[in-house]
Amino acid sequence: MQPFEAIDRDGTYTVKYDGAKQKFGTDDLLPLWVADMDLASPFCVQEALQKRALHPIYGYTVYPPRYYESIMAWMQKRHGFKVQKEWIVPCYGVVPSLGFAISAYSKEGDSILIQTPLYPPFASSIKHKRRVILDNTLVYENGQYAIDFDDFEAKASKATLFLLCSPHNPTGRAWRKEELERMIAICTSYDVPIIADEIHADIVYERVHQPLGTFEQIAKRCIVLNAPSKTFNIAGLNTSYAIIPDSKLRHAYEVEQAKSGISNGNPFGIEALMAAYEKGEVWLEELKKYLKENRAYVATFLAQHKIPIVPVPTEATYLMWLDCKGLGLEHQELVDFFVKKAKVGLNDGESFGKAGKGFMRLNLGTSRKVLQEAMYRIFNAYKDRE
Repeated sequence: MQPFEAIDRDGTYTVKYDGAKQKFGTDDLLPLWVADMDLASPFCVQEALQKRALHPIYGYTVYPPRYYESIMAWMQKRHGFKVQKEWIVPCYGVVPSLGFAISAYSKEGDSILIQTPLYPPFASSIKHKRRVILDNTLVYENGQYAIDFDDFEAKASKATLFLLCSPHNPTGRAWRKEELERMIAICTSYDVPIIADEIHADIVYERVHQPLGTFEQIAKRCIVLNAPSKTFNIAGLNTSYAIIPDSKLRHAYEVEQAKSGISNGNPFGIEALMAAYEKGEVWLEELKKYLKENRAYVATFLAQHKIPIVPVPTEATYLMWLDCKGLGLEHQELVDFFVKKAKVGLNDGESFGKAGKGFMRLNLGTSRKVLQEAMYRIFNAYKDRE
């Protein structure tokens, strides 16, 4: 099994590093922000890409039967989700798919339900499409996030669509079956289709991911968006897919996607997806163990060094949501503390909505050595404030 060590990404035109100066105003920091990992993709993916690269033509590419079969097999084995081939619609990325779905199932001025704090493209996609946001803000109590179901129902009664993030980014919640069932029951009662972003579904720890499409009650009124990109660190290959069981919903989605002009497959993305889903399972289990250790390291360090930053329990994803309100800093002061004092680049909480005020998001998908350096930078910056 290959070791999990941070790889030097210099010269690879990566957003996380090469884009850090534009985002933070400096490149003199450890970037632990955007959601891709500093860890190498599995050997099976590397080998598949190297083999494909040896063929000197990289032209327009169709999606072969093996592409669909690998998705179907992965979903069945890993998640108990029995997917039919015709349900699968290949796409460029989950964020574009959110936009296509919003266009397909709503019109300008319609209200769309989300749950903040939330991955920013949910809100921006709604705004770009000139729809109205209904925010069922998650309840944060005693260091845990939960759903206000009374508020959820009140807003679902006015909504045209519900955009679900499952597992949830940035809070790291892996929704329990009972929570999903209750949301589904409410949406069903008001005839609200659910668009589920399940891109982090493979990285769930103590809990079990429950794919939305496995719930019979919503199966004909849901669209599941997924990709191997987060799981196997291949986001730059722009290969994702939608799973849409209902033929009418699927056709409506396909019409909107066709308007974008995105129709051809990425030859390297296709090869990576097939290799990862066919041969990457053992690597994934080792990755999850490593990420759990990283999670434990950060939580232990903050507690032992008495830094008033509390990590929200990370049930899923390799993203840790940090409650920094104990530092007593206003929003810009908090950003400046991490960027200018600690020299660590994190995603600031307010970018996930007003409910993210006082929080920061840290990417655990790197080496222990890098995390150690980041933690000591934060510790030293905190000590300098005293």
